[in-house]
Amino acid sequence: MAEAERSQLPGYVRLSGSGELEERARRAHEVLRDCVVCPQECHVNRIEDELGFCRTGLSPRVSSYSPHFGEEPPLVGTNGSGTIFFAGCNMRCEFCQNYEISQCGVGYAVSNADLAGIMLHLQERRCHNINLVSPSHVVPQILGAVALAAPQGLNVPLVYNSGGYDSVETLRLLDGVIDIYMPDAKYGRDDVALELSHAPGYTARMQAALKEMHRQVGDLVIRDGLAVRGMIIRHLVLPGNLANSEIVTKFIADEISRDSYVNIMAQYHPAWRVAEGGRSPVLAALQRPITSREYRYAVRYARENGLSRGFP
Repeated sequence: MAEAERSQLPGYVRLSGSGELEERARRAHEVLRDCVVCPQECHVNRIEDELGFCRTGLSPRVSSYSPHFGEEPPLVGTNGSGTIFFAGCNMRCEFCQNYEISQCGVGYAVSNADLAGIMLHLQERRCHNINLVSPSHVVPQILGAVALAAPQGLNVPLVYNSGGYDSVETLRLLDGVIDIYMPDAKYGRDDVALELSHAPGYTARMQAALKEMHRQVGDLVIRDGLAVRGMIIRHLVLPGNLANSEIVTKFIADEISRDSYVNIMAQYHPAWRVAEGGRSPVLAALQRPITSREYRYAVRYARENGLSRGFP
């Protein structure tokens, strides 16, 4: 393969050729013995199938996988984004719209070899990328699967699609492996993050994670209409500005990049625990969709903070 062609391949292909990818997978696997893979830092032995906050032992659990056409346009293209939905999560959002997967455990256990096969199958279906949804608690298993799939010909970009509650130490194991990071920047205040997502210290952890992700891949690069590298940030507008959108967008503009691609999302609707009835004033405030005025408020502050990519 010519050097110019090789330079266009995802980083994990080059790491596999050097043996570095396999070494990263080995190191990540060892973290499972006293698990601090994510910021929940449960210190359970997942190699022995002890369960912590994410309720996932050694084997990752997959809910579904398929070409997906509902993601951001630069990921979807004509053939779709090859999404793999992992069961379990390192947050427990009271309004989660995928709660059956994230909190009720709907899915089935797979080996790293099975996961590698899923990735290769999605590539065979001509998906433009492999989109790892809710990956924060299964990074060691993902690394193990990629280490198996790369020598078998996997060569499309990997998308890390997380809630933004990620460990910087774990992300460093993914340096050069992940091509596109797609984290949420959910909240601007820790008290709201704790009550709504059970994620202690969310804002500092999210901010540190996004800085590390951006250090690795930079701003989103789009070639021929498709994302090939970089970061997409998602921010869900909540009723009553509970997400503190002005704080979140100011952080992105000032400390990440004013060229950040930010999807400011309007699709909030009451779901899961919120739909059952509020047990606190904060939860009660979430029992309605957002208004057009609330969405415009978030977009206005994003623009005032110097952002322009990814939203109307």
